[in-house]
Amino acid sequence: MARKPKGEDALSERVAFRLTATDYAAYKQKVSASGLSPSEFFRDCVLTNRTQIIARPVMDDERRQALFLLSKASNNINQIAHRANTDHATGIIDGRTYRDMLDSLNSLSAYLKAFSDAG
Repeated sequence: MARKPKGEDALSERVAFRLTATDYAAYKQKVSASGLSPSEFFRDCVLTNRTQIIARPVMDDERRQALFLLSKASNNINQIAHRANTDHATGIIDGRTYRDMLDSLNSLSAYLKAFSDAG
């Protein structure tokens, strides 16, 4: 869960309004189609002075799973790089091995990034 901002950026003021049942149904449909929370939707409409919200693409289960796996792989790449850096600093691996590992990790990272950007 995201941390709530403190100070001036905190969402501290409440705005409320009433709608007819028909208008409320239309409002709920637009909020749902936007992919935003009702609060985000309303803030976007009011603060950007827009009346048309561009809907976020709906993420299917296959894409959600692929992004999850990419995230896990990226985390593992970062852990391996950190370990290689530590081992190189303490002399466990030599400079050539260290550079080869980092080159391989950078290549893998670039491949995963290209794959995630293509989707």
